[in-house]
Amino acid sequence: MGGVKYNVEQDLRQLVAMILEVEPDTIDAEANFVKDLGMDSMMALEILASIEKKYKIVIPEEILAKFTSLNQTVKIVEGLLEKK
Repeated sequence: MGGVKYNVEQDLRQLVAMILEVEPDTIDAEANFVKDLGMDSMMALEILASIEKKYKIVIPEEILAKFTSLNQTVKIVEGLLEKK
């Protein structure tokens, strides 16, 4: 498999922290974005758009509901990157 190797977990942690305005190392990888971290739908869309732009992938809308925690999001993005 050729191409660029990403550190998806680290990248997404930075991205989520920036949008939520918290320190990256304070984000628990299992924390629920909405319930535990206070993410709203506008923040979720901002994260989605940033992920798509950064990795040059398209995330189907029906997958968005599965972005519930950092770990879940990393798994989904890595899966999409493998298919790219």
